[in-house]
Amino acid sequence: MYQDYSQYIQWLQQCVQAQERRIAQLEQLVKQMAADLKQLKDKPPIHVGTIEYKFDQLKIETVEGTLNIGLNPSDLQGIEDLAINQAGMNMPVDPKAQMQRSMEIEDSIYNYLETDLPNIITETQMKLNIQPNDAYLSFIKEDIKKQLPSRIDFHLKAAAAQNRTEENDNVIHENILHAIKQEIQNGVLTFFQHLPENMKGMNQQ
Repeated sequence: MYQDYSQYIQWLQQCVQAQERRIAQLEQLVKQMAADLKQLKDKPPIHVGTIEYKFDQLKIETVEGTLNIGLNPSDLQGIEDLAINQAGMNMPVDPKAQMQRSMEIEDSIYNYLETDLPNIITETQMKLNIQPNDAYLSFIKEDIKKQLPSRIDFHLKAAAAQNRTEENDNVIHENILHAIKQEIQNGVLTFFQHLPENMKGMNQQ
C-alpha cells in the first residue's frame, strides 16, 4: 500500500512539472507575440499620395490594342434571340458536317485576309487621314485570326437555329462569309477610329 502511494505521488509530481514547463513555454510565446505586435504598431503608416499619369508623354514602341469583330449591341441582341431559338427547337446538328463547314469558311476568310485586308487597312488609314504603318497589318491580321473560330461558330449556330431549310449549303456558306467580311471591315474602321492621337501619326497637310 505504501509503495503504491509513493508511486502515485511521484507520478503526480511529474504531471505538475510537465504542466509547469508547458505554462512556461506558453508564457514565452505570449511575450514574443506581444513584442511583435508592439513592433508593428511602432512602424510609421504608409501614405500613398496622388498618382498622376501623363499619357501624352508616353513613348509608343509597339502596336497594341484590341480589334473586335462582330461585337456590338445588335449582336448582343442576336445572341439572346439565338439562345431562345435553340432552347425551343433543340435541332440536331451533325458535328462532322459542322466542323467541315467551319473549316471551309475559315480557309476562305484566311485567303480574304491575305488578298483584301492590306487594301482595307490602307483605304481606312487614308479615309481617316492616318499615317500608313505596315506594323498594323500583321497585328490586325493575327487579332482577327484569334477571333475567327468564335465568330464562325456564332453564325453557323444562328443559321441552324433559324432553320433555313429552303437554302442550300452554298447559300448559307456565302451568307456567312459576307457577314464575317463585313464585320472585319467594320472592326478595322473602329480600331483606327479609337487609336490614341499619339499613335495615329496624322498627316499634316
